[in-house]
Amino acid sequence: MIKSLLAFLVIFKVHILSRLFFHLEEEWIGGKPDNYATDTRIVALLNHTSLYEPLVAGYAPINLLWKIARHGVLPVAEKTMKRRRVGLFFSLLVRHVVVVTRQRDHTWDQVLNRIDSNAIVIILPEGRMKRADGLDSLGRPMTIRGGIADILETLPGGRMLIAYMGGLHHIQVPGELLPTPFKTIKCRLEMLDITDYKAEVAAEHPELDFTGAVIADLTRRRDEYCPT
Repeated sequence: MIKSLLAFLVIFKVHILSRLFFHLEEEWIGGKPDNYATDTRIVALLNHTSLYEPLVAGYAPINLLWKIARHGVLPVAEKTMKRRRVGLFFSLLVRHVVVVTRQRDHTWDQVLNRIDSNAIVIILPEGRMKRADGLDSLGRPMTIRGGIADILETLPGGRMLIAYMGGLHHIQVPGELLPTPFKTIKCRLEMLDITDYKAEVAAEHPELDFTGAVIADLTRRRDEYCPT
């Protein structure tokens, strides 16, 4: 409980700072649900451009922040966690932080093993960060990775909240230490029923396995819905 309270204080502080120092422009796809903390099992952030993306907490209601603090599972890249201050911040952000490598190895199994009946997984499905030239740090195009499909297969039901980010390069480019305040953060939000979503992507892409179908669908959604 102490870890959960500490995580809530940290994420609530980010929520307040986000709303104080940035203009949050919000748009819902398919309508805003009355209570989107209830039954939310995945929060997926698409268009990963900055380590300052926790500022998206400014959009979240307090009950969702509390749920994340108590039951959140957050995979974080080993490279990120090795950065002392950044790693400390992410280690305090949610209840369960799991350090993962770039490979599908035992570290990813640890993420899946953390998903119990109460867990809410916060994931950046691209798994890599877009630089200012639109590519990752190795000069490769940004793609959706298959880890989110593993998580969807693990969950029997619930809902998935997708945050389509407009990008934060105008606030902090990877490599810069401090963000530029008083800018606009654009985000489109969509809530999907997980059971329905799994059936729909399988039906829309019968030529692909489930992982390939999820990758194809989320790639389309990212390219169509992320604000510019």
